[in-house]
Amino acid sequence: MAQVITISELELVNRLKKKDQSALDYLFDHYSGAIYGVIFRILKKEEIAEEVLQDVFLKVWDRIESYDSSKGKLFTWMINIARNQAIDSTRSKENSKSRKTDDIDYLVSKIDIQEHSQLPVDAIGLKEVLQQLTEEQQFIISQLYLKGYTQSEVAEEFNIPLGTVKTRLRLAMIELRAILDIK
Repeated sequence: MAQVITISELELVNRLKKKDQSALDYLFDHYSGAIYGVIFRILKKEEIAEEVLQDVFLKVWDRIESYDSSKGKLFTWMINIARNQAIDSTRSKENSKSRKTDDIDYLVSKIDIQEHSQLPVDAIGLKEVLQQLTEEQQFIISQLYLKGYTQSEVAEEFNIPLGTVKTRLRLAMIELRAILDIK
């Protein structure tokens, strides 16, 4: 049985800032699935999502010096980079041209997103924190932040009024701030 190695976020960031390749490998191994899930949810095309995923990790590697732990967790910073990269990709002319011809390919080769979007919550210490929320709050946080849905998409797909989604999110964020003692 392979030994699972966990690295604290602080140590991981320090090693990345020192350009430690093994730290980047660890980062990719532990975070790529969840980040891919967010990217794929936006782009809905496997090939482009994989390219954007690579771009995200290159950007993280190149810009790790700009990461500020006082503004949030490493994972949150990476998810923001991923979302921005995916959105930028949808805006590119090249993507819009290929999207018209590749929609059939997407339908034929649709992948199981859940396989790629399982966040290693144990590895980054979120599991215990999220379990302190109500089931409804856990669901909203999972759909919005871990799976990349928008509030409108959650409302539509799960037949929940948009106002309810927003309220549950607001209450979940208040609760998370209290749990994490963030002002």
